Amino acid sequence: MSFFLADVRDGLGPFLGIFLTERAWKPDDIGLVMTAGGLAGLLVTLPAGVMIDATLRKRLWILICCMVITCATLWLWYRPEPVAVTLSQIATGIAAAFIGPALAGITLGITGQAGFNRQIGRNEAFNHAGNMTAAVLAGLASWYSGIGAVFVLMTGMALLTSVAVLAIREQDIDHAVARGLASAHDNTPVPRLSVLAKNPLLLITGLTLLLFHLSNAALLPMLSMRVASATGSVAINPGLYAAATVVISQCVMIPVALYTAARIEQYGYRRLIMLALLVLPFRAAIAAGFAEPLAMIPVQIMDGLAAGILGVALPGYVVSVLKGSGHVNAGQGMIMFMQGAGAAFSPALAGWIATRYSFSVAFSVLGLIALLSLLLWWRAGRERSPA
Repeated sequence: MSFFLADVRDGLGPFLGIFLTERAWKPDDIGLVMTAGGLAGLLVTLPAGVMIDATLRKRLWILICCMVITCATLWLWYRPEPVAVTLSQIATGIAAAFIGPALAGITLGITGQAGFNRQIGRNEAFNHAGNMTAAVLAGLASWYSGIGAVFVLMTGMALLTSVAVLAIREQDIDHAVARGLASAHDNTPVPRLSVLAKNPLLLITGLTLLLFHLSNAALLPMLSMRVASATGSVAINPGLYAAATVVISQCVMIPVALYTAARIEQYGYRRLIMLALLVLPFRAAIAAGFAEPLAMIPVQIMDGLAAGILGVALPGYVVSVLKGSGHVNAGQGMIMFMQGAGAAFSPALAGWIATRYSFSVAFSVLGLIALLSLLLWWRAGRERSPA
């Protein structure tokens, strides 16, 4: 499920910027529609986590979300107009907000906390493998048939995701354990958001990840748009370039996710998250200082390192913080809300700077924001953290 879902949950991803750039959209306009989708998802992220805690139909939620994202993306293909594109991104953002908590809930409900870190590491490895496979296929397809082939590929992946979801047996999911409870006999009610808002560890983590994603979310789309908008001696197929950026990072994420899952007990959540945060300022600096297409290789290697660590360490950290509370998926939703807040504004901020100044200036500003997230996490290191 994680393998096939990788190409569905983010919609077109970096290919959206290329698709719209080829239709004479400006970077700031592209950033605004991406931000609209991010904000829509942001508004439902918190209630999505609460609803996933409450529901006994987690598989159904994933199926519905896949259908919504696919239909919205296909509509964008046929109607690349401002209103249609904006509505498509809003629908995609809302549906994607439910997938993260649902996937984490299903995993925890099957494995329990004892096996969660190992399985979430495997989930992430398969997720990155799915992203890499989809990127290779999308790059080749767009090279031969144009960027429209990416839409066909995504539709096929959505159908295969549905098959994988239905292959998971409902009776194998313990929905009480999926909320972080010890057993099905625990009657802890579904949480109120105020309970989560008073948890200092969640708030610090959320603010750190907000700054991280405000810096990180626009980097890959901006790299692709810089190549798509280049003229003169640069003769690179934008779709193939976008695929290469994804493949490089995913190749790194797979072993990093597996290694992180195997070493969490040894190094601890906080140290691993610190390492992931430390990578981003260097990534932004390289993107700002080197405009050559090959500069994206170290940029995306660093992306793979950071994302591979966070994809495993962050969900495990939240489960550890909220162990026994019955609020685990709502807590995951809260962190995703904070991440989404940063990611939603990142494309608009970077697009605005790139249009009025340059891509290098935009990358520099993103790097400064990354330093702020690192400083916040380091300063908060004296706070009590779970073993």
